[in-house]
Amino acid sequence: MTTGRSSRLRRLLSGTVLLAALLSGCSAGYAPTPIPRPTPSSEAPSGGGGQAPVKCSNPLVSYRPEGTLPAPGKMPAGSTMRKIQQRGRLIAGVSADTYLLGSRNPLSGRIEGFDIDLVKAVAKAIFGDENAYELKVITAAQRIGALQDGTVDIVARNMTINCDRWTQIAFSTEYYRSGQKFLVRRGSKAKSITDLSGQKVCAPKGTSSMDNLIKLAPKAIPVGADTHTGCLVMFQQGDVTAITGDDTVLAGLAAQDPYAEVPAQKAFTAEPYGIGVNKEQVDLVRFINQVLERMRTDGEWTRIYNTWLSGPLGKAPKPPAAQYGRTP
Repeated sequence: MTTGRSSRLRRLLSGTVLLAALLSGCSAGYAPTPIPRPTPSSEAPSGGGGQAPVKCSNPLVSYRPEGTLPAPGKMPAGSTMRKIQQRGRLIAGVSADTYLLGSRNPLSGRIEGFDIDLVKAVAKAIFGDENAYELKVITAAQRIGALQDGTVDIVARNMTINCDRWTQIAFSTEYYRSGQKFLVRRGSKAKSITDLSGQKVCAPKGTSSMDNLIKLAPKAIPVGADTHTGCLVMFQQGDVTAITGDDTVLAGLAAQDPYAEVPAQKAFTAEPYGIGVNKEQVDLVRFINQVLERMRTDGEWTRIYNTWLSGPLGKAPKPPAAQYGRTP
């Protein structure tokens, strides 16, 4: 039975999440960008593709870097990096409500996290200034379109590399290996995704998380939202029983709700993250791969992992190895 006290508590938590989402903005130094509102939907959603998955031999294979990394401020003439340099800033599509990966710090007013530090590394490699970037807050469903229409130069928003997406955009080498799990209320007896049969489970619309939910738990009732924050709102209002997504994202949601937990479980998917780039800009992909290669070898990758993820996820693993061999 729902008590008045618990109802008030849920409304308070929901209000807190909504306020955090609405306060989220763009990086300091540039005009504020519109922020997508979390618009929960009770409609059963479609997954990321809606068609049979595209198959390929190895989606983790990216474009091998060529030559040495050009010096900051001296990007090759005619290159995509040169155009970005002449503009004066790198434009990146990111999340503003994915705690630990890309979310607004209420004290500093800046969006920060693991993914944001990757944006800084690319900006520093182009300009010699890690703050020469502009962040555009986009939803998961907007990631591919924003790259295709040139709204952003790159997307650093916990984006899984897969064969379907390679037909639409290009990816850097893998920069983090996550895995899909689920979040429930403390005390829940659910220990695997199949224990959620007949119950409402939320995932962002147009994502691989939704695809996997529909595929791996066909008896669960899928419910879509624009973002994981939208899922958390519905979870706190009692409209859904569970939320599914990458463990990195769920760790951030659980940190915002003392009544939620990610139960001990084995990840039921592997979610390799890559930086998204317009598929025609192969030179930018090669450049970013050089930046990532340097971060793997000079300890920068481990440093940013320890800054953001070691607390909830444990000791830094070895960075994912780069895989090359793709040709334009």
